[in-house]
Amino acid sequence: MRCNRTVGDLLTAAFLLASSWSAQAVVPGPLERPAQLSPHAENSVLVAVTSTPDRLVAVGERGIVVLSDDNGISWRQAKVPVSVTLTSVQFVDAKQGWAVGHGGVALHSKDGGETWEKQFDGIELAQTLLRIAKERQQSNNGDPDELERQVKAAELMVSDGPDKPLLDVYFVNRRTGYIIGSYNLILRTDDGGHNWQPWQAHVDNPTGLHLYAMGGSGSSLYIVGEQGSVFRSQNDGAEFEAVQTPYEGSYFDLIVDANDQLLVSGLRGSTYRSSDSGADWTKVEVPSSASITGSVRLKDGGFVLVNQSGQLLLSRDKGNSFQLSPMKQLPPLAGITQAADGGLVVVGMRGVTKVSLSSVVGSK
Repeated sequence: MRCNRTVGDLLTAAFLLASSWSAQAVVPGPLERPAQLSPHAENSVLVAVTSTPDRLVAVGERGIVVLSDDNGISWRQAKVPVSVTLTSVQFVDAKQGWAVGHGGVALHSKDGGETWEKQFDGIELAQTLLRIAKERQQSNNGDPDELERQVKAAELMVSDGPDKPLLDVYFVNRRTGYIIGSYNLILRTDDGGHNWQPWQAHVDNPTGLHLYAMGGSGSSLYIVGEQGSVFRSQNDGAEFEAVQTPYEGSYFDLIVDANDQLLVSGLRGSTYRSSDSGADWTKVEVPSSASITGSVRLKDGGFVLVNQSGQLLLSRDKGNSFQLSPMKQLPPLAGITQAADGGLVVVGMRGVTKVSLSSVVGSK
């Protein structure tokens, strides 16, 4: 009888110890778990692609980043410290680049995209925004009601957790850049990405509309977002004013050409053009009703848009009109860039596809 109790006690103790170990062995979440290496990562869902002076870099789901040094013919996967979906990527030169994505993640690369380090995530970002908001409130640096609103917004962001995605990264030059995202999230750096400051108070967006894409020319900067929103700064980003447009749906893409000529596109293929910094808009007829998700300005001055139906739309007249490419329809697309050899590289639901410019243009 004594022996049975002892065995029973030992089994109970072993069970409790195993339960304790199990509770402590927490599986890392996507903000801490590195992207899993895959032999065919270039075929994964990819969301954005960009060109650097030396290579192509594409980003997408599960923290996947793929690189090509031969104009998109072959690809290899980079080392990434997170496994959240990445939504945007930009390089300011051959080495320095940034990628942003879900979970409020911002990544930085110093070696052309070979390796990445996490600058911050949504948890750290919310805590930083709360700290800065409280410091500003304590120093009476601004309107008391606005300072109180900023503190409450930051407190809510902390309590919500890292659920707000960052959606675009845009650098004006090597030192000044912006990160934008959902609910009017906007950050600015003036020291090459070493430090980021909240910039929400500089945008006339009181209802907190999502911000999807950003671009600029000279001292003028533009942001597009949901519900037909366009925000314009003509003083190097010091203040962004709301600009009225004829459309109430979301804009996902933006091209800023010389002399502040704008082309904004989004839901259901809706595309509008402005030749006067957004004061007046003209609807551009696009031969597709699929939502436009990305664009590229070609080296010869033309524009190409991509959409969720896997179509490429070409303009040879600065966005006044578009024609549907005669090439075979691709899977749903999310981004496009032009490689050094002149070919186009598109990304989307089935990863990377390299297409020749001649196949996009077709016979004239």
